[in-house]
Amino acid sequence: MADAPIIVHLDTEAQTRLTALAEARQQPVEDLAAEVLASYLAPESWEHRHIHAGLAELEAGKGVPHEQVAAWLDSWGTDSELPVPK
Repeated sequence: MADAPIIVHLDTEAQTRLTALAEARQQPVEDLAAEVLASYLAPESWEHRHIHAGLAELEAGKGVPHEQVAAWLDSWGTDSELPVPK
C-alpha cells in the first residue's frame, strides 16, 4: 500500500519532544511520527493489551466505583488520606 500523507497538529511541548527524539535517533521527524502511530495502532500493542485486560476486569465486576477513586485522590496530601479503594 502506498504511503498517504496526513497533517497532525501537535502542541508545542509534543512537537519539541518529537523533534528532540528524532534528532537523537538521527531520523526524520516524519518517519518517527509514522513509526509511533503505527506502533500505537497495532492490535498487539501494549496499549491495546492493557485496555482489553482492563475491560475484561470491569466486565468481571473487579472495578472500583469512580466516586471511591475520586474521594481517595481528593484525600491525597491531607491529614486524613484515605486507603487505596478496592
